[in-house]
Amino acid sequence: MNHLPQVWGRPRDDIYGAYDHSYLQTSGPKTHTQSPTVTGTSVVAVKFNGGVAIAADNLASYGSLARFTDVKRLRVFDNSTVIGFGGDVSDMQYIDRLLESIDIRENYSSNGNTLNAKNLHTYLSKVLYKRRSEFNPLWNHILVAGFDGDGKPFLSSADLLGTTFSAPHLATGFGAHLAIPILRRLFPEDMPIENITKEQAVAALKDCMKVLFYRDARSLDRYSIAVVTKEGIELKENEKLEAQSWAFAEGIKGYGAQVN
Repeated sequence: MNHLPQVWGRPRDDIYGAYDHSYLQTSGPKTHTQSPTVTGTSVVAVKFNGGVAIAADNLASYGSLARFTDVKRLRVFDNSTVIGFGGDVSDMQYIDRLLESIDIRENYSSNGNTLNAKNLHTYLSKVLYKRRSEFNPLWNHILVAGFDGDGKPFLSSADLLGTTFSAPHLATGFGAHLAIPILRRLFPEDMPIENITKEQAVAALKDCMKVLFYRDARSLDRYSIAVVTKEGIELKENEKLEAQSWAFAEGIKGYGAQVN
């Protein structure tokens, strides 16, 4: 082996000949799955009495550029489950195709059984773990909202390592730092979800989306919100935060010419 710093670890040219770089050339398309370029930020969700509410903004950022402002990052599965995606948009589209193929296969199945949210979360966590084990991870952090096999509200997350976590309220991205404290204040951990109404959960998510818009540089004032109940899924994909303005900044000490 060559021990010169600039070529450390390669076979020595004087013994094995010059390294042939032609083996690295390919006629296939360039892929960048190891360095996500277009990404979405926070997904926020909370359980309530009789279901789960989940929200995500419609922005896909190209680095620090707010490039795509109409990317819907909530996906409905079989009118019973909603999957919220944070992270790489191309990997989100890949997982979306997987979900479509599963949905078609389930609808053509003759056994009459359908996947619930808990089943779907288990499947997706295994997919994420498999790709991580192949050193080709899907750069996503997902939330799965719906019902388990016993008909109870279900909410759980899975990340690019295949790590799973369940809680009465969850968030991905910056929402884990900004939205979770709000939800913990409104709905303490010792508060049973039977005491949380649908209206309270939706109002809390709207407050979280407002805070994220002001505090997260990769967020947007347009968002999607879904409410999962046993009656079905109520999905709104073009909601807008009302009366949003940066005029309040003029009253902050130290802003602009104001120094006192």
